[in-house]
Amino acid sequence: MVHGYRRSFLVAGEGPAVLLVHGVGESSRTWEEVVPLLARDHLVIAPDLLGHGLSDKPRADYSLGGYANAMRDLLTLLDVERATVVGHSFGGGVAMQLAYQYPDRCERLVLVASGGLGLEVMPLLRLAALPGASSAIGASLSLPARLPLTGVLRAARLLRIIDRKDADEVLHLWQGLRDPAARAAFLRTLRGVIDVRGQAISSKDRSYLTAQVPTLLVWGDKDPVLPVAHVHAVAESLPDARVEIMPGAGHTPHRSHPERFAAVVGEFIRTTAAATHDPEAWRRMLERGAERTDPTA
Repeated sequence: MVHGYRRSFLVAGEGPAVLLVHGVGESSRTWEEVVPLLARDHLVIAPDLLGHGLSDKPRADYSLGGYANAMRDLLTLLDVERATVVGHSFGGGVAMQLAYQYPDRCERLVLVASGGLGLEVMPLLRLAALPGASSAIGASLSLPARLPLTGVLRAARLLRIIDRKDADEVLHLWQGLRDPAARAAFLRTLRGVIDVRGQAISSKDRSYLTAQVPTLLVWGDKDPVLPVAHVHAVAESLPDARVEIMPGAGHTPHRSHPERFAAVVGEFIRTTAAATHDPEAWRRMLERGAERTDPTA
């Protein structure tokens, strides 16, 4: 229990800590093939975010800041001072927010098909931000609608129109929204970062704060949710970031290529020094950032 709510999480292995943060509508299940690989050399922590998986789904704070607080609290309860933070999709936004809010807790960042790096996002997610989306999702899960929609998704999977692992993930997410509490949590979380025009939150104004944090970007070149072009936009603000593009992978490269993903992350951790936090240097960066964004300057 954390703050009175049940929080589900998986812990495996020993060594330097790695925190795995899943995307909206997902759960720690998305990391199931990666956890045992990383746990050979690391302490791996994979939570179900509040409102997701086996964690409670109350009417609560589902903002990026709220989730960053929750990740800090989880690390504290597990007596983990610092970790390499790996975030997928929405979880990438949580990972960056954790690095902004609690720089002393974040050793490295691994952003996997991460949100917050550009405006563009799959149109279906933009539609989910509209009023009435909950009723539409509920109707799509009724038996008359569910059977043909499931058939379309499976056909797209077989014809390789979308990545097989992406199709499995979408089907699992969609079926999980039968639970009204899960659906409400999903929509609250989604609407906090996406509106009808696209992604509503950008990391660009604060990315300079993570310039000293070793960062790895992992993307599939067939991502239908968040375009791989977002990686190139990051190059300007984080020129030292490493980039790994996985050919043929979609929005879940950690599921399409788990062994390669774990190897890339493990090598990144071994070959980079953990970020250090200097409060005085942090204050100076904030001052310079404020000067750059001050319209009167």
